Amino acid sequence: MPRAVDGTKRRSRRKKILKQAKGYWGRRSKLFRTAKDAIAKALTYSYRDRRNRKRNFRALWIARISAICRQNDISYSKFMYGLSRAGIRINRKALSNMAIENPEAFKSLIDEANAASRVE
Repeated sequence: MPRAVDGTKRRSRRKKILKQAKGYWGRRSKLFRTAKDAIAKALTYSYRDRRNRKRNFRALWIARISAICRQNDISYSKFMYGLSRAGIRINRKALSNMAIENPEAFKSLIDEANAASRVE
């Protein structure tokens, strides 16, 4: 009787990869070698894009803040400079939400930033 080598370990390793590749198109979901390559590529992309998502959201928040600032005749950079001069420490996500949900409060921040940036 032949000796079994690496039977269950091999099967479980392959099943794990094929389970991860479920939903992929064609050979990528059926054959171990192509599924393994597809999973490796997908994990690389997901790792990269988890970092890029943070970048994209920051850019979105800055664009929103900038748009509201332009409506109130101040540039984004002057607004942020004024906030730092006034000692107001608030992150861009909160500023973006405030600009959308509570424009009156954001307008008061713009006024404070203007006042602080004028004083030299």
